[in-house]
Amino acid sequence: MNVPSPVATPLVRPGNGLPAQLRKDLAQRMEGPVAADAFTRGRYATDASIYQIMPKVVAFPRHAEDVAAALDVARAHGVPVIARGGGTSQNGQPIGDGIVLDFSRYFNDMISIDTDALTATVQPGMVLATLNATLREKGLFFPVEPSTASRCTIGGMAGNNSCGARSLAYGKMSDNVLAIEALLHDGTRARFGTDIRGPEADRMARDLWALADRERDEIAARFPQVQRRVGGYNLDALLGDHPDFAQLLVGSEGTLALSRELVLKLARIPDHRVMGVCHFPGFRAAMETTRHLVDLGPTAVELVDNNVLTLGADIPMFRQTLAQITRGTPDCLLLVEFAGDNAAELERALDRLETCMADHGHADAVVRISTPAVQRQVWDVREACLNIMMSAKGDARPVSFIEDCAVPLEHLADYTDAITDLFARHGTRGTWYAHASVGCLHVRPILNLKNPEGVRAMRAIAEEAMELVRKFKGSHSGEHGDGISRSEFHERMFGPQLVHAFEAVKDRFDPDARLNPGKIVRPHRMDDTSLMRFPPGYRGSALARPVLDWSDSGGFGAAVEMCNNNGTCRKLSGGGMCPSYRVTRNERDSTRGRANSLRLAMSGQLGRDAMTSADMKETLALCVGCKACRRECPTGVDMAKLKVEFQHQYHARHGTPLREKLVAWLPHYAPIAARLRWLVNLRDRVPGLAALSERVVGLSARRALPVWVAPWRDPGRTARAEDIRGDGLDLVVFADTFNRYFEPENLNAACAVLTACGYRVHRAPRGNSARPLCCGRTFLSAGAVDQARDEARRTAQALAPLVAKGARIVGLEPSCLLTLRDEFRNLLPRTDWEPLAKAARLFEEVLAEDLDAGRIRLPLADQSGRVAHLHGHCHQKSFGVMGSVEQVLRAVPGLEVRMIESACCGMAGPFGHQAESYDVSVAMGELSLLPAVRSAGADDLIVADGTSCRSQIAAGSGRAAVHVARVLHDCLAGPADVDSAESSG
Repeated sequence: MNVPSPVATPLVRPGNGLPAQLRKDLAQRMEGPVAADAFTRGRYATDASIYQIMPKVVAFPRHAEDVAAALDVARAHGVPVIARGGGTSQNGQPIGDGIVLDFSRYFNDMISIDTDALTATVQPGMVLATLNATLREKGLFFPVEPSTASRCTIGGMAGNNSCGARSLAYGKMSDNVLAIEALLHDGTRARFGTDIRGPEADRMARDLWALADRERDEIAARFPQVQRRVGGYNLDALLGDHPDFAQLLVGSEGTLALSRELVLKLARIPDHRVMGVCHFPGFRAAMETTRHLVDLGPTAVELVDNNVLTLGADIPMFRQTLAQITRGTPDCLLLVEFAGDNAAELERALDRLETCMADHGHADAVVRISTPAVQRQVWDVREACLNIMMSAKGDARPVSFIEDCAVPLEHLADYTDAITDLFARHGTRGTWYAHASVGCLHVRPILNLKNPEGVRAMRAIAEEAMELVRKFKGSHSGEHGDGISRSEFHERMFGPQLVHAFEAVKDRFDPDARLNPGKIVRPHRMDDTSLMRFPPGYRGSALARPVLDWSDSGGFGAAVEMCNNNGTCRKLSGGGMCPSYRVTRNERDSTRGRANSLRLAMSGQLGRDAMTSADMKETLALCVGCKACRRECPTGVDMAKLKVEFQHQYHARHGTPLREKLVAWLPHYAPIAARLRWLVNLRDRVPGLAALSERVVGLSARRALPVWVAPWRDPGRTARAEDIRGDGLDLVVFADTFNRYFEPENLNAACAVLTACGYRVHRAPRGNSARPLCCGRTFLSAGAVDQARDEARRTAQALAPLVAKGARIVGLEPSCLLTLRDEFRNLLPRTDWEPLAKAARLFEEVLAEDLDAGRIRLPLADQSGRVAHLHGHCHQKSFGVMGSVEQVLRAVPGLEVRMIESACCGMAGPFGHQAESYDVSVAMGELSLLPAVRSAGADDLIVADGTSCRSQIAAGSGRAAVHVARVLHDCLAGPADVDSAESSG
């Protein structure tokens, strides 16, 4: 059996058990679901930090009464309660040995918006990006915007006292939360703010105000005087004429009370923003100049260091943006943003920025960006800095534990130099990014925490960095909270007297230490290896016989461990990742959730044979292989590829079901099925047959199967090497199974268009078989990798002589053609796949390349204002080739092209036909694609290059979508049209 060997790492970490009665009691008291299986608990054992603590139970409250019930059950059982939002914390805040409450799945509604008072009231599980999408329609936004905005929750932001890039202008979370409706440790309701509601809350407020007043002098002496101070409890908020008890709860990391509603202060969206990208030849120069740039009054000054510039240039989704905003080879950049309602004044601000840079020795070093779309792209790069840096391969990775230290700007250059020297003394280097404007630069030394020496170096660096922060009068905790990483150092920062005061605050709120213990007060040791993701004895077991080539990732285990848990895959809009999570909101169905399950299973932490268990099959069941993570996960987790490996291993142990065999072997029996199409098409014509196929095979009776038609006939004679002239005009048509047997009109249209452009169109050879060539995609979708490799080998060998003479291979179906550029590299030797990958082009890519090069003309007639709505296939997006489709459509005179912003259509080959995934498939389509299609005009074109996409659109909207080849074919100009177009040009 091709399964990993279990290792000695125990399933249950120290101090954990599997209390069935606890789960039972919670399930009886809560409306929301409760889970205590090992896979679910494992997915909630980590956040974006280095730590891992296995919870006893995970629960999903639907409302405040569920939270109160959980607190009551926890008290009865004597276990802790840990509140969790998006799980993006970097210091171990939302993990613990107890009941983890995931607020993000259900407890996430908008309560109210007051546009006059500029306030909003929300539940704690609301995602920031969702909130701001709603507010944007009213010209408002919530101005605390951390880089995890697409998935972090308001409750989590309040718990950590989050800040974000624009804190220079808008402050941190404690400046923008007006009130918190909370549940105390015993479920008592209370309201905290400048006004207090509730008898117990009133008594508590008087006690805590007295405590703060007693410590007034110590607070003034020991609290760091920098904006970015989020460590400890905010006792300073209780001083002055208007004590603010909401600010005391903000930053308390769920250790004092649990939020049920939060009242937020909103801001109006400025009419205009501009950005200056400032280039520096060295890091210190940027640090020395920062304070002078801040004096110009920007809303943000953000650092992008050389590590990000170097690694980002190798990531497809960032490469173009970085090329657009950089001149030459700067060592680092500062992104300086100005915002306001007067565009002319903002341009003058950029003038002053250029002058300031020149005054400090950096003339002509500013790239001005006024276009909102380009600014958004730049911010996307900045927000991905952490993930970009974590994309480095190997066990030595940038580690978060001192990254939030903040120092006054006048000390910033000296501080960063000292930290760099500190790293060098310990044989490592660091990566820098983030909030130069407030002296809070995120820095991560590169360490291997699987190695005891790496852990010892982390401890030493933490101790010495703490002394540097004190020397430069800074704060050791400046944005991401305390958690396990920094709580231990509070006594050095604040002194023993204030630490005792913090303990008094904790004890007054939570006398039984029920709420998230071990954080802020009475903390865990930051280098306690028993609490780490890679504890002593950990080893990621290699598969006994991996069937794919994982050498590019350093092995299968390393490919899994690339996930840093930052949770980009949990975003609910924008891009394509992760479509199943967007529907279910289940952590299991995120790329992160799947990767964590694989990591825990392969390292033996989920029990024997977990790697090929039914639980693992369920974990990966809703991965549609869209490959969005291949492009959008900057750390490089390729879940589609990981799933192929898993399916192979699973079927090797359990056998391959009939349905998977039917899908896998489709290209083999397609010629026979096409000849018997009158028979195989009866499934959806004879009553009862569809229901029978669902019972027998598992194909949903609610989904019609593709209709078999007379297959496509290849044009001309089979291509020979001597037919290829090498002038770039020889194209070999790689006809996929789906277009060949179900939609041959697409292939006919494509050949007609290519011929009209002057290409020589050749028939593909068939190699050593009577069947047409095949990419092996259907085999891969079923985990039948050996058969896929056979198809890849046959295809590569048949096409190699033609490619060697200069022919390009052109295909219509993205999932098939792009397999030659992606999976073939994992199936074949480099000498076989690389030439073919370089020659393989989608139909639209060939046209776009050659139109740009002036090699061809595309004779198209004017379409007189017609509109085309374009939906991209997931693999087109993953490989960054959507621009080619858009380009060739925009080449049609008079045709208006409108992009449909959508993730996966939901069909995804066999996925949409499976009875068990039919509902999820439809829900994916309904997220954005199908509503957009229904809103299109009756005479508008719907364009989709994917067979699955066209099928989903037809089934869900009743509209017929067409391949871009059909559009171009229907727009081909006759002689009169060509003359007219040339004369009008």
